[in-house]
Amino acid sequence: MTMKLPLSGPKEPAEPPIVPPDRAGKVALAMMAAALLLVLLLRLFLVLVIGLATYALHRGLTRVLARWVSVKAARRVALGILLLLFAAAGVAIASATSHVTSSSTDDGLPRFMHFMADSLERLRSTLPPWITEHLPETPADLQAAGAGWLREHASAVQVMGYHTLRALAYVLAGIVIGLLASVQAPGWPRGDRPFAAAWRDRLAQLEEAFVRVAAAQLRIALLNTVFTAIYLLAVLPALGHPLPFRGTLVALTFVAGLLPIVGNLVSNTAIVLTSLSVAPWLALLSLGYLIAIHKLEYFLNAHIVGERISVPSYELLAAMLVFEAAFGLPGLVAAPIYYAWATRELRRCGAI
Repeated sequence: MTMKLPLSGPKEPAEPPIVPPDRAGKVALAMMAAALLLVLLLRLFLVLVIGLATYALHRGLTRVLARWVSVKAARRVALGILLLLFAAAGVAIASATSHVTSSSTDDGLPRFMHFMADSLERLRSTLPPWITEHLPETPADLQAAGAGWLREHASAVQVMGYHTLRALAYVLAGIVIGLLASVQAPGWPRGDRPFAAAWRDRLAQLEEAFVRVAAAQLRIALLNTVFTAIYLLAVLPALGHPLPFRGTLVALTFVAGLLPIVGNLVSNTAIVLTSLSVAPWLALLSLGYLIAIHKLEYFLNAHIVGERISVPSYELLAAMLVFEAAFGLPGLVAAPIYYAWATRELRRCGAI
């Protein structure tokens, strides 16, 4: 006799079978909706995303490993693999930070600062006088201006540092919550009670919605990287103006593109600033190209995500606008996940 995990995955049909909820199911559905709303109101969306990602990764690994070993062993092995992956990621980030800040590397921060100083000298000869008079004349002046800005905005820098530390704490909390939810859920106390079963069902639907949106976001990141790579590695060299650090910019585009909206802002800013260091007109060309492809990707985003979660593009765009107006940037990122979950639940209830 084989045990079956109550796991969801991309192999499930886009539209779940109609299962009208009983009383416990209605209570669990209302509580899940209230919890998701409260997450946005309390600005805990980062914890939710990290928790869902960790939960889905552990469940997915468990599902794969359970083909060869028992469910209990698969769950433990999956937990060990994820812990090793998180530890390796931490070491890699620390190593990359050390590499970037080291003065002995060719692509480290000191070399980048020298590059920016040289770029500043080139810009002074091409920009209008009314702009150059506000720019530092030497690298020492640039350093002094930076130090002065830090002194004037010391309180803002402290707030940024506080928010960074809080974000790291939220990431750790999300990882712990996601792992505990996945490890303990199959055998948690009173697992046979109606509400417990209904709550696990709601969580499975939320996981499925998140996985589908995350898979769509990966496709969008790949498309964004391809378009950007064509521009940086083919178009600009063909024009005779290759950008420095273009390989790094392509890698940054993919990694940052995994974050909806925010990632595009980060990668686009880096590309435009690097273009500006070569020539002002090249910065305008890069900005125009990036605006054009991202206007196209905005609709592709709605189409790809909408197709993945079986929702029309116009509905998803409307949901994104409403969530952005209500909750700001976190609401814009949350809209596809929340809308995907809501539509799945309504389909299961037979309401739509």
